[in-house]
Amino acid sequence: MRETLLPTAAAAVLALSLAACGSSEPLSPKQAVTPPIEFFEAQLQPAARERVWDGVVEAVNAATLSAQTGGRVLELPFDVNDYVRAGEVVVRFTDVEQQSGQRQAQAALTAARAAADEAAAEFGRISEVYERRLVSRAQFDQASARRDATRAQLQAAEAAVKAASERVDYTVVRAPYSGIVTQRFVEIGETVGPGQPLIAGLSLDRLRLAVQVPQSDVQAIRAQGRAALVLEDGRRVEAERVVVFPYADPSTHSFSVRVELPEAETGLAPGMAAKVAFVVGESSRLLLPRASLVRRGEVAGAYVLGPTGLVLRQLRLGHASGDQVEVLSGLAAGERVALDPVAAGLWLEQQRRGGGNG
Repeated sequence: MRETLLPTAAAAVLALSLAACGSSEPLSPKQAVTPPIEFFEAQLQPAARERVWDGVVEAVNAATLSAQTGGRVLELPFDVNDYVRAGEVVVRFTDVEQQSGQRQAQAALTAARAAADEAAAEFGRISEVYERRLVSRAQFDQASARRDATRAQLQAAEAAVKAASERVDYTVVRAPYSGIVTQRFVEIGETVGPGQPLIAGLSLDRLRLAVQVPQSDVQAIRAQGRAALVLEDGRRVEAERVVVFPYADPSTHSFSVRVELPEAETGLAPGMAAKVAFVVGESSRLLLPRASLVRRGEVAGAYVLGPTGLVLRQLRLGHASGDQVEVLSGLAAGERVALDPVAAGLWLEQQRRGGGNG
């Protein structure tokens, strides 16, 4: 939380007032004068009731690329921690065998196409003669069967060419998405076979969090379906989706919850711990602007204008939400709080010294 830095005089006032445990007694008759500064009237506001747990950051897109054909590694353009764009070549194999298989399949396709054309032409001739009853039914059926067989052989040859072309394509492995290389399993010159891991990577563009929550809160979390990542600097990133797993860990009796985040600059990396705030209900809270608070070590306070004048009140704070902070005790709804604690502290010190009414 950002702390408001006070001048020396105002800091002294804060130390004296907080040392008095937030007493609302007037320090002098002149304090009853309303200071010429801006005030904020504290009011109860509807707000979400939250519970916070630690989660582990995960990458949504994380994969290990494996070989889909055999060959010798010819090229490895990237190493661990290198950034790779989607579609870039990450591994290239020798393709002599695959190119040879593609040429064989292409030759077989040419032969099958010629045989199919010949059978189709012969069937056309036999059909014309058969219509004039100059050939037998058996000859007609043979020509028809040969035409159908060569058509099937042509389709098989076309499929073989397609499969051979895919095996050639498998000799070049490309990145499925942009990301960082996390591990490399092979080296240049190494011979690999189908299914062997080649390279692993992950994308930092999309992250999610895995959180373990107790069974006592899982129903509320499932019903509300809202959560937010809470960063160390106080910023919050609202979750796009909250997925509660339908089973509990039998040893801890806790449920796994996956919190999916939008694309955002969080400064987090997979494997890091982060806090996640889950909405478990609704309540009314007394909120103050963060800028109206002053701190002295672990003690927090605010300048409150009461019937006796301006005093520095010690407060007990709760969760921070954006630019506002929850007040648990030390302040009541309807009381007026100075928005500028520096100006309030200087004015109060001036009144102490008899410097006028502002």
